[in-house]
Amino acid sequence: MLTLELLNEADRIHDEVNRLFTRGSPRQMTTADAPALNVWAGENELRVTAELPGIDPNQIDVSVQGDQLTLRGNIPERQLKEGERWVRQEHIPYAFVRSFRLPFRVESDKIDAQYVNGILTLTLPRAESEKPKRIQIKAA
Repeated sequence: MLTLELLNEADRIHDEVNRLFTRGSPRQMTTADAPALNVWAGENELRVTAELPGIDPNQIDVSVQGDQLTLRGNIPERQLKEGERWVRQEHIPYAFVRSFRLPFRVESDKIDAQYVNGILTLTLPRAESEKPKRIQIKAA
């Protein structure tokens, strides 16, 4: 009969083997890459999503300075109740700072931030001065 300790050890060995074969893989994520972000641009806005499950949205700091967007926060440690112990723990607590250059200037006072089901969605409207201008051609 397998004991819980043997199952945990088998899981640990399995995880180590997986790490050996995925090291250097472009899909391997570290806390330097976390939280996972998606960024896409339309003609009039930029949209950013960040995967932040389990974090209090009041603990997320979003700032724009010039053409730089920065997200800061802490993924908290999960607290166990009295008498509980970890059997497996893959969610690790960490502090994060993610910054990247925006492809165009945005109206920082008009940024919309929504946090739903652990996903932070930012909508950053393009600054009027950055929007393409159509030039009217006059016929002579």
